[in-house]
Amino acid sequence: MDLPLIPPAKPIIGEEERAAVDRVLRSGMIAQGPEVAAFEQEFADQLVGGRTCVAVSSGTAGLHLGLLAAGIGPGDEVVVPSFTFAATANSVALTGAAPVFADIDPVTYCLDPTAVEAAVTSRTTAVMPVHLYGHPADMTGLREVADRHGLRVFEDAAQAHGATLDGVPVGAFGQFAMFSLYPTKNMTSGEGGMVACADEEVARRLRLLRNQGMERQYANEVVGFNARMTDIHAAIGRVQLGRLAAWTETRRANAAFLDAHLEGVVVPTVADGATHVYHQYTIRVPEDRDGFVTALREEHGVGTGVYYPIPNHRLASLARYAPGLELPETERAAREVLSLPVHPALTQEDLERVVAGVNAVAKAGA
Repeated sequence: MDLPLIPPAKPIIGEEERAAVDRVLRSGMIAQGPEVAAFEQEFADQLVGGRTCVAVSSGTAGLHLGLLAAGIGPGDEVVVPSFTFAATANSVALTGAAPVFADIDPVTYCLDPTAVEAAVTSRTTAVMPVHLYGHPADMTGLREVADRHGLRVFEDAAQAHGATLDGVPVGAFGQFAMFSLYPTKNMTSGEGGMVACADEEVARRLRLLRNQGMERQYANEVVGFNARMTDIHAAIGRVQLGRLAAWTETRRANAAFLDAHLEGVVVPTVADGATHVYHQYTIRVPEDRDGFVTALREEHGVGTGVYYPIPNHRLASLARYAPGLELPETERAAREVLSLPVHPALTQEDLERVVAGVNAVAKAGA
């Protein structure tokens, strides 16, 4: 069928972002400067209850430097989900610590507190849940486990800008939380990350680590990295932050339309007390998910994404941390999940085509 493809994700960049970049270019201050500082403060005020925020060059850099700033290193274990993007476990491994994989709740796709507790050993120092697809993890259950075992809690909030649990924003639960600003996220700075910190000492160490180990020029205190955000990227991010609330409401409205009209597939469930921001709208297709993907694209022009087809503990890069490990819910999700378009650029016609396509393919496979 010759239809224009409805993409699974679409960054929205407009004239305001272009004007912001031009403003920075005209200023002559292109590297980390006043735009970054303003972006950090605005992000803190609007999304994480005023926690100190530190802007960095990418989400992965934010996780890596956040872990280092929190003192994670060789000999430590950090419990993480396997059902997520590899950056979560990569960042742990890059510190010299060991990622320990635990299974997920099959409803929310986030870390299961019971599975986390079973994974704790004498070397475990922290747990780092991912608020996957924009749905908050069970922070109440996870913090209870952490408190029982004396563990610290960190948050991978890469996909969850503006999500809340019992009225508390994600990013305000752990010692630090990382938000990705990659182009396909709910808001972008072009590339970048933001780290929200619960205490000023972690924030200070983050600022040192992102800037070659110095707060004052040439006064290097630690061995650090170049993980700064530029003022160009921050200027884009500031505009996008101002548009995030409206975009989130559109995502939620799009998701509600899909909830109400899809048939023959398992639609997302939102936990009690949770606000889902639908970075992804993820369904389950128990039989022949990959054939479902092909039929949607070729017969209905509906693009999709599979996040994630290979669990982290099965990846060649990370399998050494999990020899013989079985995570049944993670494995099942990797076989069945399929993310449909839900982004704010969708038209009503697009949404209706997504519904018609999914329902037709589901019915044909029944």
